[in-house]
Amino acid sequence: MRNQQKGLSLLGLILISVVLIAVAVVGMKVVPSVIEYYTIIKHVKSIAGSGAATVAEVRVAYDRQASVDETPSIAGADLDITKEGNQLVIFFEYAKKIHIMGNVSICIDYAGSSSGSKRAAD
Repeated sequence: MRNQQKGLSLLGLILISVVLIAVAVVGMKVVPSVIEYYTIIKHVKSIAGSGAATVAEVRVAYDRQASVDETPSIAGADLDITKEGNQLVIFFEYAKKIHIMGNVSICIDYAGSSSGSKRAAD
């Protein structure tokens, strides 16, 4: 009987390492953008529930919170503010371009609202 070796060859180990490193690099570049998106959602929901009465008050309140948490992707002027029934609904959408390396980039389209629903394209 011949003994058969089991396990990974050096070439297999190198290829798996390259793939894992590539996934880690992309993840490290995308995760801050996703965290920023969830921070914006948190701000929008807190402002919608705060009882702000006018559009100007909502925009100023958002700009104040955005400057504290450093979320520069959108400003108060970029918010769409409506009233559905007795509830204030704040909607936003923006695109984030993330440079990966060389001429490779990822473009992510974010959209959200204080009511949790995504508005359909106009």
